[in-house]
Amino acid sequence: MESIQVGDFKFSLDLSEPLYEQVLQHIRQAIARGDVLLGTKLPSVRDLALRLKLNPNTVMRAYQELDRDHLTETRRGQGTFITSDSEIVQQVKKALARDAVTAFVSSMEKLGIDRSSAESLLKEVAWHESE
Repeated sequence: MESIQVGDFKFSLDLSEPLYEQVLQHIRQAIARGDVLLGTKLPSVRDLALRLKLNPNTVMRAYQELDRDHLTETRRGQGTFITSDSEIVQQVKKALARDAVTAFVSSMEKLGIDRSSAESLLKEVAWHESE
């Protein structure tokens, strides 16, 4: 799985997973991490599709989801821009974190690991925090 840099975004696509969801997740996570500035213009649908070797409809579907989440805004004749509303970004970041924690808890339950043991495991794992 090769990484492709398009503007401020880095994509690694897995052909065994729905592509529009991957494009959507890469952009959502980049925005939530703060890798791109609020108000930044996204690549055009056509440009991103060309660079990622995807059907433009795939990219358009991801952009429509971002718009529905209010993470982007489309300005007629100018393109699609990341929202400048930091509160929306924080809400999305919290939702992504909640999804990750829910997936973690589900995995622990499938392994028969109780909450206390899972919390102990979390304390043992090294966090890669930036200073």
